[in-house]
Order: sequence, then structure tokens, then C-alpha cells
Amino acid sequence: MKRTAKSGELTRTFGKRGWRLFIAWALVALPIASFAAASLAFHKKKPPPPLGEILERMNDSAKRLKTVSANLEYTKVTVVVDDKSTEYGQLFFQKGKNSAILVNFQKPDPKVILFNLKQKKAEIYLPKSNQIQEYDVGKHSGLVEHFLLLGFGTEVGDLRKSYTIKLIGEEVLDGDTAAVLELTPRREEIAAQLTKVQLWVSEDSWIPAQQKFFESDGDYLVARYTAVKTNRELPASTFRIPAPKGVKRVKMG
Repeated sequence: MKRTAKSGELTRTFGKRGWRLFIAWALVALPIASFAAASLAFHKKKPPPPLGEILERMNDSAKRLKTVSANLEYTKVTVVVDDKSTEYGQLFFQKGKNSAILVNFQKPDPKVILFNLKQKKAEIYLPKSNQIQEYDVGKHSGLVEHFLLLGFGTEVGDLRKSYTIKLIGEEVLDGDTAAVLELTPRREEIAAQLTKVQLWVSEDSWIPAQQKFFESDGDYLVARYTAVKTNRELPASTFRIPAPKGVKRVKMG
């Protein structure tokens, strides 16, 4: 099927619902086993922190957050046709008056995606075609920021306005304990895109280690973050697309 220019790489990258579902972040943790006594041959599970404590710690972390850099594994699953595709790259985020997000996918297909949240603009650089696609996200910039940064610098008051929050439990993710939260949308514009979101929040940093976004048709998106570093100074060049001279710019609808 021939794709129109309006769909472009942005829709292809973030699934059929487009950039609004690009996502987002998660809370996971497995109960920590401990011996009840030296003579006992079984492990006793330690209960997770109560939801109120988890949200309080997340809120403190959000207020302190200035920058994030992480390795990103982004998986899209289409249930009906049993299709699964995964992209690997890096994510960079800076919070403040010049808020910006840059995702540099290295494989399988190299591409760089830059969201300038102040200018309400998105750009996608495609090295193979030496082209930059430009998008005006306009009135949707709030949703772009909301989904991309869910749990990263999002204060709990804003989360509660948008979601009903429930603690599912704990899991161990990549060797670290994380609290798993389930978020059910309250706002119509979010509920139109998602039925629910699961967040795996590191109980060390209190920011997401993983996010899972569920669509109404059963399809879902998973964003996994590893080697996460926060509040390191990121040079301005981090948020510039590394395109060569002569790159072709195309304005998308």
C-alpha cells in the first residue's frame, strides 16, 4: 500500500496512532526474598512500599530531575497479525525553558527524532535518504510531552489529574527492584488513544525503567530504559540533529 506524505516516518515509527503514542515510562519490582530463619528452607516475600510512599518518592524525584540519558529498546506489537518489531537506540531529555527530547535509533534502521517542546516542533532525520521531515505538533505538543515523558519529571499531582493510579506489585527488572503501577486514563484525549498504561518504576531512582502502553484493539507498545543517568550536564549539541550539509528538508502535513 502506498503511504501518503502526511503519514510519513512519524506514523511509521510510532505505530498507526502516530506520534501521540510514542512513548512513554513504567514501575516494576519483585518482592525481595529474605530468610525467616536460618533453619527455614523457604524465602519470605517482603511487601512492596505502599502506593502513597511510592508516589511521594516519585514526586520528589520529578522535582529534582533536570536531564536524563538512557539506552532505549522500543517494541511495537500488533496482536492481530502477530507482528513484533523492536528498535534500539538512545534517549536524551532536558527539562526546563529549553525542554527537548532526542531519540537516536541505531538499529535496525538508523534515524534521529528530535522534539523541541518550546517551539512545538518535531524533526526526523533519515540518514539513508539524507532527509529531514519536519512536523508542527502545535496544539498536540502537550500530548507529545505527556506520553514521551510519562514518569520522567511528571509530578504526581499531574499524574492524578490524568489517571487513576493503582499499585499492582513489585518485579525485578534487569536485576533491580521496581514497583509496578497501572494507570487508567481519566482525560478523554488520552482515553481515546489508550485503555491503560503500566509503569515499572525503579525503587532506586524512582523514575521509569519500563513503560507499556495498551491500545483499545489489543496492540501495545513497550519502552525499556537501561543504563539510565540523571542530572548530568548535557551539551547543547546533544539536541541537534547530526545531519550533513545539503540535507533535504521536507515539511510534512
